[in-house]
Amino acid sequence: MTAPSCRLFWLHLRAILFILALFACSVANAQHKPAGDPDKPKIRAITAFVNLDRAQYQPQIADAVKMLNYARTVFESRGFEVQTIRISTQPFAQYTKGLTTEQALAFFRNYDAVAAQDKFDASIGPAMLNADDSEAQANLLAEILKNTKVLNASLVVADEDGVRWRAVGAAARVMKKLEDTERSQGNFKFSAIAMVPPLTPFFPGSYHTGFGHQFAIALQSANVVAAAFKNAPDLRTAKQKLTEALAASAFDVEAQAQRIDRDTGWAYMGIDLSPAPLKDVSIGAALENLSTQPFGSSGTLTAAATVTAAIKDITVKRTGYSGLMLPILEDSRLSQRWSEGNVSIDALLSYSAVCGTGLDTIPLPGDISEERLDLIIGDMASLAFKWHKPLSARLLPVAGKGPGDMTEFDDPFLVNATIQPLEKK
Repeated sequence: MTAPSCRLFWLHLRAILFILALFACSVANAQHKPAGDPDKPKIRAITAFVNLDRAQYQPQIADAVKMLNYARTVFESRGFEVQTIRISTQPFAQYTKGLTTEQALAFFRNYDAVAAQDKFDASIGPAMLNADDSEAQANLLAEILKNTKVLNASLVVADEDGVRWRAVGAAARVMKKLEDTERSQGNFKFSAIAMVPPLTPFFPGSYHTGFGHQFAIALQSANVVAAAFKNAPDLRTAKQKLTEALAASAFDVEAQAQRIDRDTGWAYMGIDLSPAPLKDVSIGAALENLSTQPFGSSGTLTAAATVTAAIKDITVKRTGYSGLMLPILEDSRLSQRWSEGNVSIDALLSYSAVCGTGLDTIPLPGDISEERLDLIIGDMASLAFKWHKPLSARLLPVAGKGPGDMTEFDDPFLVNATIQPLEKK
């Protein structure tokens, strides 16, 4: 057999084995789909990274979805509940180059429809990835997000060379434009990102810059933190319990991810160990288990630092933030403490200095100015650059709402909360 024939034989054999493995898992799953183990973390997302080619994106997406569905089946067979599958691309400006605004919007409306039909979340990468990129990318991004339902995206406001103040202003303008969407929910799909690396599986700051054909895992493990911190006699014991509990699940997740890598040829890039919450599976309540005080009170920063220290001791292949997420409107206890006025933007930034992912899903008055948003985003970016850590800002100004008003978001991932004044009296 000649060398080219031999290579072709092995490629065909690998494809046949993958199809057989997918069929076997599908049959097993149809016969018995196991419920998620309540003591395990959930898998918030399996994210595929695709180097999108506009001319042939549909077969590329179909291939990614096939891998993601196989991966979902593998994890569910191990007792993990998988919440979402996701596809993330290189920066959108790279594959819309040469298109008019109308042509780009038409392309993304089509892509949005494909994502909705195939039931995956989609990130189109960041605007202004490079320091000299045009602010026109930010303007186009705002129009894309206003005219689609599923797509997510970001804008880079700091890198290794420092804060990009021009990009900070552009991000503030995007946020004000997305305020003018249904229930002002457009900003849920957008974040200003600082020092966030490629191959981050959490949205909306997800993107890649390489060849693609890779995947990563994001966990939702606030329940594990809560169990580890409950009745812990001291900080050292709490940290050790959390490290052991998270490590046990992380090692299992990684073993299955490596299996998926072997079976599909998609390269496994790591786990984002950030213990994300979702509504009543609350990281705020978990931290209160340790501090024994309401979130936002003295002791909160120490509890947050304990989570980060525990994560750092887990020896798996890591990617993304791998810090502590404090998304105000995705967590019932955090939204409660925000509504009570017990938490502020400045407090959240201080927690981000020892852990955290920045300012996430923060409800703001609708009359907030671009200039004020600029200052808030700039503070986040300055902190990220100072401590060389990935942070982001997902700020949600709500049109027609002011301090004391309740948000009226209608999204399965969001909890409503009372908008607070920008300045405390």
